[in-house]
Amino acid sequence: MTDEHARINLLDFNRQGMENFFAEKGEKPFRASQLLKWIYHEGVYDFDQMTNISKVMRAELQQQAEIRMPECIEEHPSADGTIKWLLRVDSGNAIETVYIPEGDRATLCVSSQVGCTLNCTFCSTATQGFNRNLSTAEIVGQILFATDRIGRKENRGEHVITNVVLMGMGEPLMNFDNVMRAIDVMTEDFGFGISKRKVTLSTSGVVPALDRMREFTDVSLAVSLHAPNDELRDKLVPINRKYPIKVLLDACRRYVEGKQRRRVTFEYVMLDGVNDRPEHASQLIRLLKTVPAKLNLIPFNPYPGSSYRCSSEQTMEYFRSRVNGAGIVTIIRKTRGNDVDAACGQLVGNIKDRTRRSQRMGHNQNYKQGQMQVKLKERHI
Repeated sequence: MTDEHARINLLDFNRQGMENFFAEKGEKPFRASQLLKWIYHEGVYDFDQMTNISKVMRAELQQQAEIRMPECIEEHPSADGTIKWLLRVDSGNAIETVYIPEGDRATLCVSSQVGCTLNCTFCSTATQGFNRNLSTAEIVGQILFATDRIGRKENRGEHVITNVVLMGMGEPLMNFDNVMRAIDVMTEDFGFGISKRKVTLSTSGVVPALDRMREFTDVSLAVSLHAPNDELRDKLVPINRKYPIKVLLDACRRYVEGKQRRRVTFEYVMLDGVNDRPEHASQLIRLLKTVPAKLNLIPFNPYPGSSYRCSSEQTMEYFRSRVNGAGIVTIIRKTRGNDVDAACGQLVGNIKDRTRRSQRMGHNQNYKQGQMQVKLKERHI
């Protein structure tokens, strides 16, 4: 019998990949569309139930392929309707995915790596180090899992997830190929069918990959800026030492060039006494005046062991008013799910750290993570 983990996970394929898969079997390209519709429109994962595929092909698929999603270990519902899931992706690692409903919109925040290769100093994920990139199947599987968990709408092919943000654990552009294939599935009519404007990729500024991304997609772009000058950003977002602000902003201009009414969303976490002073607002205005931009001010979400504090409401409102008054659309992002550590910068999962960063930062002594490890051992992750 074929080992189930040696089977091909069909969630790894975008439409082109699925067509290639069937072509190798001597099948016509339309078989790919049929199978994609069963998976993403009908929520059917048992090949025997795919009635418009021949019995011979179904039997072959049973032997060689599978449709496997990450496994839910824990579910944490927030008082505000947000839900955070801890999802097992292999025998030693788990990631976090967050569902954020609001009115007629439902956003899913998905992870792209187990941990993160970067080391932003205000982010809880960074304290855990890094293990590996997620596969396309593991990225797509988060959306499929959430769709099934929340419940599909009555209309066939219409999904309960309206928006996807690649803002969970990891730097998406450091996992370029798998993320681009996953975006194909998100936006493909035979996949999730989500508008490109409703899929947002957030990056800390991997400039060569950002330039390359223009060749593959034009989904919405968010940039984790967090500082208005290189000296400060070097400390908060260390990748800035390789790709400083001017280089990053030039890449942002290239990304939206020729696209009418498209703006780059710049994310700016508000850190008390660090990046929230009037002079920082003035510097930020000068920077963003040169880019089609909107600004999200993000209240810092604390986590155990962090030395940062969130700016006061008065400081954030002054900052917002100052930048907005200069003609740059600026909002203060509403914090969601912070009572279950599901807010921006709080996602931690469970990671076999290959970088030893967690040891260097004393991460193993962190009480919160210690408790998480106990829970995961009880579940034999």
